[in-house]
Amino acid sequence: MRKILAITLLIVFAAGCVSAEKPVVKPGVEVLKDRGFDVLKGKRVGLLTNPTGIDRNLKSTIDILWEAPEVNLVALYGPEHGVRGDFDAGDYVENYIDEQTGLPVYSLYGKTRIPTPEMLENVDVIVYDIQDIGCRSYTYISSMGNIMTAAAENDIEIVVLDRPNPLTGNKIEGNVAEEGFFSFVSAYPIPYVYGLTPGEVAMMINEEGWLDTDKKCKVTVVPMEGWKRSMTFEDTGLPWVPTSPHIPHAYSAAYYVATGILGELKAVDEGVGYTIPFQLYGAEWIDDPFELAKRMNALGIEGMGFRPIVYKPFYRVYQGKTLKGVQLHITDFEKTELMYVQFRFLEVLHEMYPDLDVFSINPHRLAMFDKVCGTDEIRKKFSERYRFEDIKPILEKDVESFRNLSKKYYLYR
Repeated sequence: MRKILAITLLIVFAAGCVSAEKPVVKPGVEVLKDRGFDVLKGKRVGLLTNPTGIDRNLKSTIDILWEAPEVNLVALYGPEHGVRGDFDAGDYVENYIDEQTGLPVYSLYGKTRIPTPEMLENVDVIVYDIQDIGCRSYTYISSMGNIMTAAAENDIEIVVLDRPNPLTGNKIEGNVAEEGFFSFVSAYPIPYVYGLTPGEVAMMINEEGWLDTDKKCKVTVVPMEGWKRSMTFEDTGLPWVPTSPHIPHAYSAAYYVATGILGELKAVDEGVGYTIPFQLYGAEWIDDPFELAKRMNALGIEGMGFRPIVYKPFYRVYQGKTLKGVQLHITDFEKTELMYVQFRFLEVLHEMYPDLDVFSINPHRLAMFDKVCGTDEIRKKFSERYRFEDIKPILEKDVESFRNLSKKYYLYR
């Protein structure tokens, strides 16, 4: 009995030691609270946030600032999906009143995406607190840049409460978006995967002169404590709140990079509408998922495996239809090149179905595909032979130069 008790205590002690050693990251909102909200005192505060703006106890930044005696919160600003996540992707959102606080919510995903002077009346400083996923086509950094532009024009400060990049601060993939292809899904000349935190992106946008104004914005970043560039989100010890309805998990960000561009064509399903969004490629016209998986695995893509799948989406475009394809499985995040996988898939698909041109199925989607790619050169070059090797130089040409540029704005090592 004593031996069993001793072994049990040893196990409990060991488990406690492991838990104590686990890195714990403190997000910007907690650091700000620890500092007594110093940068907000005596100012009328606006807040741009959504459900991901929380502390480790899942308390909303809206409520943290609203309840703080030191803070005079007077307005809320909502990006895509709204401040409390009440709206679906792409939903047009009107201005409204937040039921919990009674504060006005000014929509930045409705009649305007840039705050008007009327929206900024009686505001001295705007706080930004949103968890991003580290991918250029995700619209939150576009909203951040828009509000920075408006703040610069109206002499208003911006305070960014920093958060982790779930794709780490080291992974950079893809070409820089080009002139002529800037849009809400490619707002700045950065790679598709850019390896920066929201605070670092804000500093880069401001200092590189990428705002839609000749003026600079006064930006203060409240940095995290304990975050390192090599960390995945799972390493941080922080809870994950879906950044949008189809990014339910922290690891969903990586799959979004691997399938999201292809999904813009609406010719191949990427899993949105099924239980594993962005984790598969499927279509009604794929007749042999086993052969497809075999060929994909034969490519020897480092850090990535594939299995055949047959499924029926529950909603969206392919609701109730039987689709066949492959499920993606990331086996080594550090080694795999996420953005490239969808083009390797298109290469294999063309080998199996040479008479099928995915770019001609929904031609009205080509403009959006090019915007997400940040150029039309990728589509035009790839569609000549459907060979990944033809576009690989395009995808890789800006990686190292951007890495060198971005180091100027690193807040973490």
